[in-house]
Amino acid sequence: MALVNAGVVVLDCAEPEKLAEFYKGLLGAEETDVSANRIEILGPDGFRMAFRRDVNATPPSWPRPENSLQVHLDLVAEDLDEAERGIVGLGGRPVEAKDPAGPHEERGFSDPAGHSFTLRRSAAPTAPKQG
Repeated sequence: MALVNAGVVVLDCAEPEKLAEFYKGLLGAEETDVSANRIEILGPDGFRMAFRRDVNATPPSWPRPENSLQVHLDLVAEDLDEAERGIVGLGGRPVEAKDPAGPHEERGFSDPAGHSFTLRRSAAPTAPKQG
């Protein structure tokens, strides 16, 4: 028996309205709960995220080596090129110039508030972080 139930991934940010719009477009999600300081969304596959207002939020600085990556999202897409165009169109940006080929191809991005996420062709496990 589980000790807890799965909850929701919450990202702190200065402008939750803008970040919710980005992830709604990215995930095909809809808003399920909105308050002055928090917006929650639900994707068609049941994935839940929330965006909490933090007026002092600063973007993570990854991939700079002096700061470790604390948390990020792994997202899966069939067509990485099409997904990348959509991400950039929604206000995201690439954070890695490399394009590793192979069955576990992945690309790094940041959302409009600077949170990093990885777009992967496969849901297979990732290798350890380098650097």
